[in-house]
Amino acid sequence: MVDHQPQPPRRLNLLLSYSGWRQSDALSQLAKLLAPRGIDCFTADTGEEATEVIQRMAVHIAVIDWGIPLRGTTTDAPPAGGRILSLLRRAEPTPPTIIVRPPQATARESARGLSDALREGAFAVVDRPVQLETLLEVMRRAVRRHYADHWPAA
Repeated sequence: MVDHQPQPPRRLNLLLSYSGWRQSDALSQLAKLLAPRGIDCFTADTGEEATEVIQRMAVHIAVIDWGIPLRGTTTDAPPAGGRILSLLRRAEPTPPTIIVRPPQATARESARGLSDALREGAFAVVDRPVQLETLLEVMRRAVRRHYADHWPAA
């Protein structure tokens, strides 16, 4: 006997943390663009907020701004992006994490930063200013590689 009851849609939880690219009109529309596709966006302005989201629910994909402050808007404290990446790396299962970083001063710094982020477990690194199409393409690749083109089971 086949069950013909409609199944609830599968949802994908996206953690979206940001600092410097917050004012981007395209990115502020990201949650509205992704909701009809079954993606719930959970935003975090600080490392503490991102940690709360990670501890509260399963994160299937994370977009982490490398320069996000640990708390508040203080710029004195070291950025919390590395700390969040480390926390996500210990999650079960480990979600693909996309790092958004500020422009690098030199090609050497850029290569070193990219290498460090990938070695620490990042799926991809995207430079600011973020282009919406680029971010969507990287997210599509993450879903393809980590979830075989299907949202994870709710």
